[in-house]
Formats: sequence, structure tokens, C-alpha cells
Amino acid sequence: MIGKLIGALVGREIDRRDGSSGVKGAAIGAVAASGLRRLGPLGIVLGGAYVAKKALDRRRERNGR
Repeated sequence: MIGKLIGALVGREIDRRDGSSGVKGAAIGAVAASGLRRLGPLGIVLGGAYVAKKALDRRRERNGR
């Protein structure tokens, strides 16, 4: 369940970077979720770290740092 959530967040981040329709982000998120599950706990940590870094970058940009 956590892997699916991380995959969805990864897909959303990729879609935000792309700026087009959500279909591409959803497809990449589904692929990312299956790939992250195959890596086990390491995959979930890597996916979570990617999403956290993107959120931190967005927050720093919004605050002007």
C-alpha cells in the first residue's frame, strides 16, 4: 500500500515537471510503483526520498531561498 502511494507521488512529480496531461504521470507512477516494490524496502526509501527532495525544492523556491 505504501509502495502504491509513493508511486503515485513520483508520477505526480514527474507530471508537474512535464506540465502536460496527467496520463503520462499516471503511467510512469504505475511503472515506478512496480519497480519500487521489486526493490523492497530500499525502493520505498528511494521513492520517498525523491518525493521529499522535490517537495523541499518547491518549498525553497516558494520562500525565495
